[in-house]
Amino acid sequence: MSDTAVPDGNKLVFELKTGKVVIELRPDLAPLACERLKLLATEGFYNGVAFHRVIEGFMAQGGDPMGTGTSGSSYPDLKAEFTDKAKFERGTVGMARTMAPHSANSQFFIMFADSPHLNGQYTIVGKVIEGMEYVDQIKRGSGAGGVVKDPDTILKAYVEA
Repeated sequence: MSDTAVPDGNKLVFELKTGKVVIELRPDLAPLACERLKLLATEGFYNGVAFHRVIEGFMAQGGDPMGTGTSGSSYPDLKAEFTDKAKFERGTVGMARTMAPHSANSQFFIMFADSPHLNGQYTIVGKVIEGMEYVDQIKRGSGAGGVVKDPDTILKAYVEA
């Protein structure tokens, strides 16, 4: 594990080329995933990482250092933290995973629109409370998989109180 001290704040900030996105984390719903995102942001893991999968009307996915959607951090995968106390609505931030429920690691996605079919299937880690207009400007991918050529990146990620 890391020796990095994780800040106490529950606001995760992504600086994009278009502006600052502030995500209010929900440790009451997903304490493990929130701690992981804060740790990775504090370590600089997300700085320069692409939004590699972006599907119009659905979501923008990032958090893979390889930019392919196939890798994550060096930390172990997380136990699923599914809930019925929140829904996948516009601005919701969820943890990406494989078909295996307990496979979330560093990848996340931000919803462009309500997606009730995801409720109870993915960990909800937070919600965009400021800068959703900048999320809306993230470069879209093509095809069913939403793969992005020359994708937008997170310039800098950090935790605020």
